[in-house]
Amino acid sequence: MRDFGASALIPAFRHAAMAHWVEHVNTIDRRPAMQDWLTNRDSLTARLTARCTQFRVQRLSQHKALCLPDEYAVIGLPQRRQVHEREVILRCDGEAMIYGHTVVPLSATATQWPLFQGLGERSLGSTLFNDPQVVRGTLSYARLHQTHPLMRRIVRALPRLSAERSLTARRSLFWRKGACLLVTEVFLPAVLTLPHKLPETVRKLR
Repeated sequence: MRDFGASALIPAFRHAAMAHWVEHVNTIDRRPAMQDWLTNRDSLTARLTARCTQFRVQRLSQHKALCLPDEYAVIGLPQRRQVHEREVILRCDGEAMIYGHTVVPLSATATQWPLFQGLGERSLGSTLFNDPQVVRGTLSYARLHQTHPLMRRIVRALPRLSAERSLTARRSLFWRKGACLLVTEVFLPAVLTLPHKLPETVRKLR
């Protein structure tokens, strides 16, 4: 008789915790406004700040944790291991726009990523994009469904998003002095309510 016990469910749980990451945004989201956010390689912090009156980084957590099943290979680990993990929500005028998730291998040193541990509620993006030693890798994209661990965390932090069946995400590696960190950004529905392009007069004021 075939065993349908707990061991038989392990592959299903692993599959639920994985996202299908691709390098072509069209297979993930065809909306032009969302593609503009997803494919732009400039600082996301700077783009958000320019489109609201008050920008805020809300830190949810920062500690050592087991990396996710679809992360370990990307950051060069042979299997799931503990990493430095940081979770934040980027807010514009109080509204949640982006959920950010960053992991750094424990092998990375303070010399390689000197400011990571002391970021607090400062933006990681402004640190990365102002450092000439940082190199960014290729962007990849995925739809995160309700069973994905990051979706579960988003719903815990923002219960009103529990009705969302999936959210669009992107991720990329950043390298500095031979060490990498992986940044995943999940775009929340409110980001599409922000102005697509600022009027020239507003840009001059800023």
